[in-house]
Amino acid sequence: MTGPVTLRREGDVALVVIDNPPVNALSGAVAEGIAACVAEAGRDRAVAAVVLICAGRTFIAGADIAAFDGQVSATDSQAVLGVIEDCPKPVVAALHGTAFGGGLEVALACHYRVAVPDAKVGLPEVKLGLLPGAGGTQRLPRLIGVEAALDMILSGRSVPAAEALRLGLVDRLLEGELHAGAVAFAREMAAARGLHPRLRDRAAEPRPAEFWEQARRRAQAAARGHVAPGHIVDCVRAATEQPFDQGVRLEAERFLACVTSRESQALRHLFFAEREAAKIPDVPRDTPVREVRRVGVVGAGTMGGGIAMCFAGAGFEVVLVDVAAEAVEKGLSAIRANYQASVRKGRLEQGAVDAALARIRGATGHAALADADLVIEAVFENMALKQEIFRSLDAVCRPGAILATNTSTLDVDRIAAATGRPGDVLGLHFFSPANVMRLLEVVRGAATATDVLATAMQLARRIGKVAVVSGVCEGFIGNRMVAGYGREAGYLLLEGAAPQQIDRALVEFGFPMGPVAMGDLAGIDIGVKAADEAAKAGRGSADPRDGRVARRLVAMGRLGQKTGAGMYRYRPGDRTPQPDPEVEAIIAEEAAALGIARRPVSDGEIVERCVYPLVNEAARILEEGIALRPGDVDTVWVNGYGFPAFRGGPLFHADTVGLPEVLGAIRRYHDTLGGDHWRPAPLLVRLVQEGRRFADLR
Repeated sequence: MTGPVTLRREGDVALVVIDNPPVNALSGAVAEGIAACVAEAGRDRAVAAVVLICAGRTFIAGADIAAFDGQVSATDSQAVLGVIEDCPKPVVAALHGTAFGGGLEVALACHYRVAVPDAKVGLPEVKLGLLPGAGGTQRLPRLIGVEAALDMILSGRSVPAAEALRLGLVDRLLEGELHAGAVAFAREMAAARGLHPRLRDRAAEPRPAEFWEQARRRAQAAARGHVAPGHIVDCVRAATEQPFDQGVRLEAERFLACVTSRESQALRHLFFAEREAAKIPDVPRDTPVREVRRVGVVGAGTMGGGIAMCFAGAGFEVVLVDVAAEAVEKGLSAIRANYQASVRKGRLEQGAVDAALARIRGATGHAALADADLVIEAVFENMALKQEIFRSLDAVCRPGAILATNTSTLDVDRIAAATGRPGDVLGLHFFSPANVMRLLEVVRGAATATDVLATAMQLARRIGKVAVVSGVCEGFIGNRMVAGYGREAGYLLLEGAAPQQIDRALVEFGFPMGPVAMGDLAGIDIGVKAADEAAKAGRGSADPRDGRVARRLVAMGRLGQKTGAGMYRYRPGDRTPQPDPEVEAIIAEEAAALGIARRPVSDGEIVERCVYPLVNEAARILEEGIALRPGDVDTVWVNGYGFPAFRGGPLFHADTVGLPEVLGAIRRYHDTLGGDHWRPAPLLVRLVQEGRRFADLR
C-alpha cells in the first residue's frame, strides 16, 4: 500500500507503519490507511500479530485541529477503531514521542500498548474546549479506573510513560530499540493465544450519584466559563452506567456540542494564534541565530531573580549582577526560596533544583558580564538609569553579545542609542513573576538586527515562553492597552461603582482578578511612581481624575496587600480583599471635590467600559504596525493579563460580539464621556464600514 500508512511483514508480525510528517497527525487518510492495513493483516493467515508503529520523532500526536469545522462526526473514527479492536490477531501500539488525543485513542483501541521510557501520553482536548471524540471517555475509565481517567481528561495533562505503566495504561516499557521490542512483545502475546483484551468489553466500576455531582461541581469551578468539563464528566459517567455503544453515541453528541461552541472556537483561535505569533514576515525561518550559552541579568530584585530562574531552569549558565553584595545575596536567597517552594508543592524534583541553582552565580559590577552571550537589564523604570547601564554594558560586553532591556514602557530605541551597537539591542519584556508567567513581549527596535530578533524568538521557546513581537511605543502592546482598562476602572469608582462591584463584574466576565484587587496585589505605589515618571518625561495625564484616589491612599501609607491595606483591607495572613468603608468615604470625597455626581452603575457598563477600550486601542496598535496581527494582541492579553481564554482575547471577543455593536458602544461613550481614548480608532471604523472582522486581517 502507498500513502501515509504502509503495511510490511517481518516474519509472522505485520508492521503497520504511519509516516505523516511532521507529527503523524490523525488525518482522514491516516485513519483510512490504518483500518485498511490492519484489516489486511487480520486476513493474512501467515500473520500472528500486528504492531502499529510510527516513523519520525513521535507516535500519532493528535488529530488535525485545522479540520475541526463544526461538522465533525465520530462515526468514521469509531469504524476505524472497531477494525483494530476486532482484529483476530493481537494488535500492539508501539509508543514513542507523544501519543496525544486521537493518537492515544487509537492506542486504546489496540489490544496492548508498549512504550519507550521517554514517551508521553495524554488527552489534551479539554485545552481546546473539546472532549476526546473517538472513544477516549469510554475506553480510558474501563482501563485505568474512573478517578484516574477523570484526572487525565479534565486536566489534559501529559502523562510520562512510567506513570502510564503504573496506571495500567501501558503494558510494558521497552528499554531497548522500540521496533525490535514491540515485535518481540507482539510475538509473546500471539503465543498466549485465546482472545485478546478489548476495552469495550470491560466494565468500569460504577460510582454513586453524589460522586458525579461533586465531580461536576469541581470541574466547573476549576474552569469557569468552560462547557467541556461538564460534558466530560457526563461521558465518563456513561462509561460506568451504559453499554459501550451507547456511551460512544453520547460522547459523539457531546463532542459535536463542544466543537461548535464559542468557547472551543475561541480556544482553537488561541492555539493557532500562539503558533502564528512565532512567524515574523521579514525574518525567514532559516535565519541564522547567535549562540547563547551564558546569560547575564542586571538587577537582583524580584524580576531579575525570576528571569535568572527562567534561564537556569532551561540549562543556561547565569550570572546575576547588582551594585551591592547585599542585594545580590538577597536576590539569590529569594531564588533559593522560590525553588524550594516548588519542591514542597511537588512541581520540581530536588535534583533539578540543585542543578539549576548550580548554574546561577552572583556578582557585583558589570565586569562579570564580559563573557555573556546575552545580558538582560531588569532595573527600575527610569530612562536615565537604563541608559547609564547600557553605556556600561556596551563597554564591557563582548562583540556580538545581545543586550536586552526588560522595560515595560520605555523607549527601547532611546536605550539602544546609548550604545555603539544598537543592532544588538532589543526589549525582552517578561511578566511578573517571570519564572511563572508564559508571556514574553519581544520588542523590536528600529535598529535591531534580524538575527538578534530570530535568536530572541528561539530563546523564548527554549525557556518555555510564548513570544510575541512588538514594535516600539509607550507600553508596547500589553501595557499600552492596559492603561485604558485601569483608567476606566478608576473613573467608575468616582462615578459610583464600589471597588468590589467592579472586581465582581470583571471576574464574572472571566478575569481571574478584578482591576482594583490587582492594583492592591501589585502595589498601588507602583502605579503612582510610574505615573510620576511619565509626568517627568512629559507623558503625564492632564485629566484630574487619573490616580486621584490612588495618590490619596499612598499618602496614607495604604499601598496594597504588602501593607495590609490599599483599596481593600486585609486581615493578617489572609489575602482575601475586605471592603473598607473608609476607602468608600475617601472615594466619595474625591468625587465631590471633582464635582462628579455619583450614580448607580450596572455590571454591564463596567464590563463595556473596561473591555472596549482594549479593543479600540488594539485597533490603533494594529494600524500603526506595533502588533503584526490581531492574534498577537489576543495572545498577549490571554497569557499576560488574564483575559479569559474562553473568550479568545479582546479582538476575538469583539468579533464574537459583533464589531458594529462594539463600535456603537465606543461612539456612545465618546459622546457622553469624551476623552481621546474613546475616540473610535480609524481601523475599527473601516472594518465596520467594509463589513469585515479583525479575523479578516492577515
